Amino acid sequence: MRCLAVVPAVFRTVLRAAALAFLVGLPMAAAAQTAPPDSAPVRFGILPLGGAFESRSDWDPLLAELSRAVHRPVSVLSVNSYEALEQAIQRDEVDMAFLSGKMALDAVTQRRMKVVAQVVRHDGLPGYRALLLARKTPPLNTLKGLLDQPDRWRLARGEKQSVSGFIVPQLQLFLPNHIVMETRFLSEVVGTHQTNALAVANSEADVATNNSADFERFKLRFPAEAQRLQVLWESELIPHAQIVVRREYPAELRSRVQAFLTAYGRGKGPRGDAERVVLKSLHDLAGFVAADNSSLQPAAKLAYQLAKQNAVTAQFVNDAAKQARLQRIENGYAEQVSVLRDIAP
Repeated sequence: MRCLAVVPAVFRTVLRAAALAFLVGLPMAAAAQTAPPDSAPVRFGILPLGGAFESRSDWDPLLAELSRAVHRPVSVLSVNSYEALEQAIQRDEVDMAFLSGKMALDAVTQRRMKVVAQVVRHDGLPGYRALLLARKTPPLNTLKGLLDQPDRWRLARGEKQSVSGFIVPQLQLFLPNHIVMETRFLSEVVGTHQTNALAVANSEADVATNNSADFERFKLRFPAEAQRLQVLWESELIPHAQIVVRREYPAELRSRVQAFLTAYGRGKGPRGDAERVVLKSLHDLAGFVAADNSSLQPAAKLAYQLAKQNAVTAQFVNDAAKQARLQRIENGYAEQVSVLRDIAP
């Protein structure tokens, strides 16, 4: 594994740039694009949860039903990383997608998409929690030990677009304790929640970011490995993921997508039972509720808080430069909030 010793001045520059890009990289997309022809497939992008094949096979039954409901073919794009899905969205290779907070926020504010639904889980909570996992056995198995000596620990984390794998642990735990995830650990690997949990269980890493939904799934699929793990820390509730659809599609089609999703798994009899089995395989979902762009306001607030906290703790040539940075962050957040007020069908 690679060591992450970084020159502080260089790191501070990179961190400030990343924080600003995270919040204010908002060019409101581009000029309107032409709606695809009615015969063209609806290209559905899937946020990677376990692996690309696993994610695709879990979604296939639901998307086959969606195709019949909207009278259009639906093709699937399942990838191995957040970055790959983000790039596909930027290349306009995705028409509809299942995305978590940060990626959904970017899709709406930068790539001309609209939220049509939000997932609901069986536990009934309005969200899930970011977790830190470690082995149960000493010596590296306490939160105090982690916070006191992070440079002894090997970290397995999510990509920077991952809300529970990076953004929330950085914001709510590490930065308040003067620890920056990218530089303070002995080493790091970046992967999915499943691969990161396995890395800790198999002693290839000492601590991993994860979330409550993925860890429940992990316990079912890898019970022996899960027995070796404990939760060191959990976050506040994070809102569930959204389904977004291109604005260029007619409002009538977006409404049909929303109606299909909100009815899926709600019926009685054998068909309803079969749909609920499909939802269970999809991260233990209970179904979907209608939603609009305003459901992304918590994600925008997280982005704002992280950018502001990074700016407050960063070093500037003078106070005027610091205040200018903070003002740009405030302006960027205000612009995002304005965009997310667009709740028209």
